[in-house]
Amino acid sequence: MSNIKFRILLASAVLVALLLAACSVNVKKEKDGQDKQVDISTPMGGIHVSKAADPEDVGVAIYPGAKLKEKGNGEDKSANVNISGFGFGLKVVALEYESNDSPAKILAYYKDQLKKYGNVIECHTSSLHVNSDFKHHSDGPHEVTCEGSSGTDVELKVGTNENQHIVAVEPSGSGSSFSLVYVRTHGKDGEI
Repeated sequence: MSNIKFRILLASAVLVALLLAACSVNVKKEKDGQDKQVDISTPMGGIHVSKAADPEDVGVAIYPGAKLKEKGNGEDKSANVNISGFGFGLKVVALEYESNDSPAKILAYYKDQLKKYGNVIECHTSSLHVNSDFKHHSDGPHEVTCEGSSGTDVELKVGTNENQHIVAVEPSGSGSSFSLVYVRTHGKDGEI
């Protein structure tokens, strides 16, 4: 399963901001001096990147007894990214948790949680796959699909390529590690 790479997101956000004229950059720091939140505003749009992801923004309950994964290898285990501009928007909220329970118990719990968003599909992968389709389709939104059929990780997906919820679960020691991801995109006809 792919870890959330906050530093890459932060570097990308800063690079885009530097390329755009008349921008304002606001960086909030943690107690240890590391960047916690970056807000960039330009006449053409904005970028918000934060390590603080609110579990409610993912749209599903947190598995009972699960704990937010602690930092490891310099990578943060939660992120909230919003990018907006003329005719385009992207919102990604991701959190990574760990539990002493088996992947089967966590999958059963989230299959039930995700039903409220539509038909839940189960994909077997070796890494997290997010379907993203930024084009407007005259035939309407396209439902999420599996990007592979082999691997030890299991992804539960529901929604469309433009508005999807994903729960990715993998074995970890005697328990499980799992990610909760919400992705919302829009083109010129929609809003986040």
